[in-house]
Amino acid sequence: MEKKLLNCLGMMSGTSMDGADISLIKTDGENFFERIIDKYYEFPDNLYDGLIKIREKINSKNDLKIQKNEIRNIEKKFTLFHASLIEDLKSNFEIDIVGFHGQTIFHSPKNKISFQIGDGNLLAQLIRKKVVFNFRKNDIDHSGQGAPLTPIFHNLISKKINEKNKNISLYFINIGGITNLTKIDKNFDENFMEGYDIGPGNCLIDNWVRKNSKFKYDENGKIASLGKLNELTLNQAIDNFEFNDFKNSLDINDFDISFLRGLDFEEGCATITEFTAYLIANGINNLRDRNTESDLFIFCGGGRKNNFLIKRIENYINNDQKFILKNIDDYDLDGDFIESQAFGYLAARSIYNLPISFPKTTRCLKPISGGEIVDNN
Repeated sequence: MEKKLLNCLGMMSGTSMDGADISLIKTDGENFFERIIDKYYEFPDNLYDGLIKIREKINSKNDLKIQKNEIRNIEKKFTLFHASLIEDLKSNFEIDIVGFHGQTIFHSPKNKISFQIGDGNLLAQLIRKKVVFNFRKNDIDHSGQGAPLTPIFHNLISKKINEKNKNISLYFINIGGITNLTKIDKNFDENFMEGYDIGPGNCLIDNWVRKNSKFKYDENGKIASLGKLNELTLNQAIDNFEFNDFKNSLDINDFDISFLRGLDFEEGCATITEFTAYLIANGINNLRDRNTESDLFIFCGGGRKNNFLIKRIENYINNDQKFILKNIDDYDLDGDFIESQAFGYLAARSIYNLPISFPKTTRCLKPISGGEIVDNN
C-alpha cells in the first residue's frame, strides 16, 4: 500500500552545542524525499553555556543521577527553545511530525545507555504536534550500539548521487563531533549498507579551542594552519589511541585533550587537528573496499568546512587513481543539514514502523524501528 507523504521536521543539535539545525522535508519514509526548508538557529548564551557545563559533568552513568536536577533544568530550557522555533515555522508551513533528536550528553552502549537532553512529551504538549524522540533506545535495547543512525538516509540520497557515478563504491564520511562512515551497497540494498564510527571529528578541536580562546571552534582550520605540529606529542597520542576495530560506537568521552598539556594555542590546535585527521584516514583506509573499479568518498557534516583538516586527511589516505574525494555540496545537497533532514526522515520511518537500525550499521540483532512517539494533537 502506498504510504502518505508527510511533512516531517527534523531537529538536530550536534556536539558543538552551538545551535539547532532544523529541516522540514516531505517524505514517505522510504523512497520519496523533497526538501522544503532548512534553517540554523544559534543557541542563546545561557543555553549554550549550560549545555557545555552539564556535558562536562557527565562522565559516567552515575553522574546522570547525581546531576538529575541540573539536567532537568537545562532540558526544560532546551525544549522550550525548540518549541519556539516550531511555533515560528507553523505560521508558514504545515508540519505533520517532528523528529526531535535532542542533545547527547552521555553515550555508552556498554552501559546500555545513550542519553539525550530533550523532553519529547513536553514538546508535543507545547506544539500540539506528533513528536518522535529518543531514537537510540530501542536499538540499544536490542544489543545495538545506538549509532550511527544516519546510514538509511545516506542510502536514500545516494541514489541521486549515483545517477552520475556508475560502478563506484560510495561512502559518506560524516565529520560531526564524532566521525562516522557509511558504505552504500551498489544495489542500494538497505540490508547490506554498513555504518561505523571511525574516530573523533570536531569534538577534540572544538574542546581545545573553547578552553584556550574566546572562540567556539577553528573556522576553516585557520588556527591550526598557523601552528607548528608537535610530532612527539602526535606520535605518543597515536600510540595510545589508535584502533582498528570499528564495531563499537564512540562518544566524545572516549577521547580527551590532556596529552596537549604544555603546548601553546596554535601548536596545540595544529597537533589535535593532525591527530583527528590521522584517525579519520585510518578508519577510511581500514574500511574501504579495494575490489571495486573506483571509490567515491563524500564528506559531510560541519567538519567538511575545515579545509585544513580535510587536507590533512587526504595526506594520510592511501591514495590512488581509484580514490575520489568530494564534498556533498557538490551534489546540490546542503552538507549543513544532512543530519537534521535525516531525523525528519527517521521520524517518518518510526511512524510507519520501518527499520532505522540494521545489523551492519549499529550491530543490532535484526533490522528494527525506533523512537518514542508522542501524539498530543
